[in-house]
Amino acid sequence: MRPSAIWPGLILAVAGGAAGLLGHRLVPQLSPVLVAIVLGVVIGNVRGPSAVVAPGLAVASRRVLRTGVALLGLQLVLSDVLDLGWAMVLVIVAVVTGGIAGGLLFGRALGVPPGRRLLIACGFSICGAAAVAATAGVRRSEEKDVASAVALVVVFGSAAMLLLPAIAVVTGVDPVGAGAWAGGSVHEVGQVVVAGGLLGGAALQVAVVVKLGRVLMLAPVLTALTWADRRRGAEVEGAVRPPLMPAFVAVFILGSVARTWLPLPGPLLDVAGFVQSGALAAAMFALGHGLDRTCLSALRSREVALAAAASVLVALIALPAVFLVS
Repeated sequence: MRPSAIWPGLILAVAGGAAGLLGHRLVPQLSPVLVAIVLGVVIGNVRGPSAVVAPGLAVASRRVLRTGVALLGLQLVLSDVLDLGWAMVLVIVAVVTGGIAGGLLFGRALGVPPGRRLLIACGFSICGAAAVAATAGVRRSEEKDVASAVALVVVFGSAAMLLLPAIAVVTGVDPVGAGAWAGGSVHEVGQVVVAGGLLGGAALQVAVVVKLGRVLMLAPVLTALTWADRRRGAEVEGAVRPPLMPAFVAVFILGSVARTWLPLPGPLLDVAGFVQSGALAAAMFALGHGLDRTCLSALRSREVALAAAASVLVALIALPAVFLVS
């Protein structure tokens, strides 16, 4: 592929990502990722498929996405998560591992194809659309599977960010405990911010820290998937084995370690945070652009049922978090 072929789609994705950042700036309650996805869906369905922008959008949905995930490590402070206590850390680990395992089992029972059920299970258990796309990056998933899983994350995560605070208010759950529950069960980081904001300032802070604990699980999950692929590759003569750890996952880990133990200058973190947000927003715009009417119509009731089951499962596993903070 000629390098010039990627520029039209890449410029479109960057513009969509910038629009997502602007939308967040104007309405802080809106996640830039959510704005970018919705904008991508709208433009993709209005314009229809285009061979001119397809190569660049493919680059944005994979390579630019990996840049955003790698830089996400610089936003994570390990000590903040550990300060929640080991009981809460165990709940976070249980949410991710139990959510993925349960999602895969439910998906198999419902007859959801293996690749699609893995994307849904990881997205709903870890950090939403970014986890879906990152998982696709190490598994070379089909674009239609990625777009479908992202659409389900947006719909069900948006419902959860409103339902969980409402349930907490009706049942009289302590707002801080409810914030921990939201952080352990709502899918997107931006959706967690909204849910925590509805519960109050103290709840918001706890919700975000718990959610970041789930984001930290992205690295070991992706590494485990890569190792599993290497083992399968070793069993097939002539198969190309992937690296022990994808480069963007290694950068993610190094970034979180550096943020935790090194005195990084504020301006550097600000720039890295801006680039990370913009990269993820551009990648999500590209994925949303691929979510056209054909892709939406291909969604079956079994995928929707899996998304509903995964949402409920993660919320139930995260429920003990209500009693672990005060």
